[in-house]
Amino acid sequence: MNILANKVAIVTGASTGIGYATAKLFAKEGAAVVVAARRQTELDDLADSINAEGGRALALAGDVGNEAFAKALVDKAVSHFGGLDIAFNNAAILGAMGPVSEMSQTDWNQVIATNLTSAFLAAKYQLPAMEARKGGSLIFTSTFVGYTAGMPGMAAYAASKAGLIGLTQVLATEHGPQNIRVNALLPGGTDTAAGREFANTPEALAFVRNLHALKRMATPDEIAQSALYLASDASSFTTGSAMLVDGGVSINRV
Repeated sequence: MNILANKVAIVTGASTGIGYATAKLFAKEGAAVVVAARRQTELDDLADSINAEGGRALALAGDVGNEAFAKALVDKAVSHFGGLDIAFNNAAILGAMGPVSEMSQTDWNQVIATNLTSAFLAAKYQLPAMEARKGGSLIFTSTFVGYTAGMPGMAAYAASKAGLIGLTQVLATEHGPQNIRVNALLPGGTDTAAGREFANTPEALAFVRNLHALKRMATPDEIAQSALYLASDASSFTTGSAMLVDGGVSINRV
């Protein structure tokens, strides 16, 4: 359908899972994409794959919690592709799990830096670039954890992801007049490397699947489709939302 034709997008956490699927989909729909993650080899493979299929992609490896890297991603989008219209800030970690009383401050800080501070840094540089294009779509990957459900042992993760929703709402009100939409995407359990890290036994996997009204986990491609909606003009009147794409985990109590 080419619904992102002439758009330029940044996708973080793109080396695997939801980020990988979203980068591929954005490129398929016509966007030029700057893909980011820590692992250069995997990013290069992704960019090569997109370019081989007729898309346009550049890879830049680094730490999303580093301000210089956040700026470099935007600079790359502007210098190579002419601007920035879409940012899917998806990079995240689960971090150390367990009771707060047993968690080190180092582990806590790592999760907050990767999942929440990185979003602040991303927005700091992405928003001015979108303003220069007279509009854009800024998307953060949050979660239902800490929003509609509490999960034991996930305090740092839940706090960081809940913080993204507050950030989303403030940025949406601040930048709506500039035609910039800001939304949070809240996936349910998704079949990714991070998801399998949590559901790492057959019993745990069955438990996670059963949490959902659909009695299964999402594929990364399914979550990517929702990111595409938020990135595209189809969501032109959607901003400040915490959009649940969770297979009914937030309503299922069986």
